[in-house]
Amino acid sequence: ELKPTVFDDIIALVALYRPGPMQWIDDFIDRKHGRTPITYVHPAAENSLKNTYGVLVYQEQVMQISKEMCGFTGGQADTLRKAIGKKQVSVMAKMKEAFIDGAVNISGADRKVMDEFWSSLEDFAAYCFNKSHAACYGLIAYQTAYLKAHFPAAFMAALLTSDFANTDRIAIEVAETQRMGIKVLPPDVNESFLEFAVVKETGNIRFGLSAIKNVGTGPIEAILAAREEGGPFTSIEDFAKRVNARECNKKVWEALAKSGAFDSLIKDERGVLLHNLDVLTSFASKAQKNALSGQIDIFGSLGEEENLPALRLDPPPVPVSSREQLAWEKELLGLYLSHHPLDDYAGFLGDSCQPIGALTPESDGKLVRVGGYITTIRKITTKTGSLMAFIGLEDKTGLTELIVFPKAYEKSPEVFEADNVIIATGKISARDREGRLTSEPKIMVDGAKIVDYDQAKNHKPVKPLRAPAAAAKPAPPPPATASAPPPAASPSAPPTGGYIVLKLTDLSDQALLHSIKEVLSNHQGSVDTFVVVGGDTPKKIRLPFKVAVSDALIQQLTAVVGDGQVAHKA
Repeated sequence: ELKPTVFDDIIALVALYRPGPMQWIDDFIDRKHGRTPITYVHPAAENSLKNTYGVLVYQEQVMQISKEMCGFTGGQADTLRKAIGKKQVSVMAKMKEAFIDGAVNISGADRKVMDEFWSSLEDFAAYCFNKSHAACYGLIAYQTAYLKAHFPAAFMAALLTSDFANTDRIAIEVAETQRMGIKVLPPDVNESFLEFAVVKETGNIRFGLSAIKNVGTGPIEAILAAREEGGPFTSIEDFAKRVNARECNKKVWEALAKSGAFDSLIKDERGVLLHNLDVLTSFASKAQKNALSGQIDIFGSLGEEENLPALRLDPPPVPVSSREQLAWEKELLGLYLSHHPLDDYAGFLGDSCQPIGALTPESDGKLVRVGGYITTIRKITTKTGSLMAFIGLEDKTGLTELIVFPKAYEKSPEVFEADNVIIATGKISARDREGRLTSEPKIMVDGAKIVDYDQAKNHKPVKPLRAPAAAAKPAPPPPATASAPPPAASPSAPPTGGYIVLKLTDLSDQALLHSIKEVLSNHQGSVDTFVVVGGDTPKKIRLPFKVAVSDALIQQLTAVVGDGQVAHKA
């Protein structure tokens, strides 16, 4: 929304995009693009606030204003900065008189205006950020954005490598890589390296061996050394003979087999390898022991087979199912790579649900039923102690976010767990805070249930349902005539005037503020919203949201902030 044109814009967003100052982001953006006039508390403050379009963002700006406008010395300005940064209310109270008197006497400022400005400084103390700190983060943001734009595969491979030990982050970054049109290929003993790497021929990324759980640096180095010395492995038997058996033990063999690293050597036979782990490790040890003792060289003319029995692998008593294979990948890699986890559910979900990828913003407000597996989950506790959740749901056509408020969550909390395949019903919400349609519809959940695997697996598909139709546009009213009275307001329609007020004790609870934002964003309209913060001397702050007042809105806000903390003022 900001569309930065100068580096200072990025620095400012780093400082603004946090719970306290987020309320000024829209004003900052509107001032930059000329939709809101740039104003200053006094002309003498322009030099300090020009780079942030008149919005107070940094501690350094407070110091500069106190020196240039109020006549503070460098020491006094730094004392004020420390008081703001460490929230030293008593120190700030002692400096208030000198600050206001200095502005009045030196710059000719209006005392009442400066008193109001000082009040805003006290609020600023709750979230202040120093520009030098924000600039460091901003520079990294600029550099990484450049690399991602111009060298996407190399950048994402490096990012994946940096998080190789964090399977949650790996899953998020693989999803982003795939969204960018770059495939992330499973690990492979013939192509993978220690780190994630770009495959030169295709531009795709091959999974790094270091990201497989239970495979340490020692085994990886042994695999790479054998590959460098003798070229690609030609078979499981070849791998067993050449890779150091002391490094590549039974646990490593198991992890490599389950993760698919041997698939190129023994196609779709992970179950065979797992069933023969003892045979494989024994064969590897014996083969390398013979090689070290020189027996193979002495009797080379007679052939190795006479000294070492050929490797024989027995089939497992029960074939490995695709579900088991995916479970292994999730356990060892943190995500699914070989195929989609919904393959066995496709027919059932197709007959029962609308495809997520077919949902459109124009369907805003319509009821919908969707199905898929839960990719991400974030649970938060409301002021009343109830749980609610924000769920990432994916099917084979796309992904969406489910917003599950406490009432819906309490019905079936066991449903909302990672990797569950579920069906959820609810209302599509596709409007932003200004009431405009967005490109990413979300779903406000009314109810959900887990899909039974056996039922889905044995289901005979019929025909997939279509996406819900867009809400019909109402017909325009007939032209008014002089004799026709205006239509009466519906007695059941919710009031649309006035404003909404939320009472909060402070602005430090990030989860609470995020929840409030989610609720307000899903009830766009024309009514202003405010929060009142504090006790004896409360502060009233306008929020950057306009809402449509309804019973549902009031109920959802009450669930988040608590009984008696939400009011609709006429």
